[in-house]
Amino acid sequence: MAQIQPVEEARFFRSYSRPKSSGASSWWLVRITGLALIPLLVGHYILMHYNPASGHDYGETASRLASPWFKGLYLAFITIGMYHGLIGIWNIVRDYKFKPAVGMTIFGVLVIAGIIFLAVGWNTILTFDPLKP
Repeated sequence: MAQIQPVEEARFFRSYSRPKSSGASSWWLVRITGLALIPLLVGHYILMHYNPASGHDYGETASRLASPWFKGLYLAFITIGMYHGLIGIWNIVRDYKFKPAVGMTIFGVLVIAGIIFLAVGWNTILTFDPLKP
C-alpha cells in the first residue's frame, strides 16, 4: 500500500489555493484583449490597405481624426494592442527563467517602454489638429 507523502514536500509544488497570485486574471485579460484586437485590426487593415488614399493622404487622415469616434477607436486600438503585446513579450521572457534581478529589470524596461510609447500615441491622437497641415 502506498504511503502518503509528508506535507514537507508540498513546499516544492505551486499552490493554486490563492487565486490572486495564480495569474488567472492576467490570462483572461490577454484572451479578452486578443478578442478585442480582432475587429480593431480587421477594421484598421481594411481602412488603411483597401482604400489607398485613406492611409497615405493627409486630408483623409485629418478628416478621420476630426471625428471623436475615430479618436476613441484609435486610442482603444493603441492601448489594447500595447497591453496585449507587452504581456506577450513578458510571457516569453518569463519562459527563460532569468535570475529575479534580471527578470525584474526586463519587466521594468517593458513597463517604461510601454508607458512612453502609449503616451506618445495618445499625445499624437489627442493633440492632432486637422486644421494644421
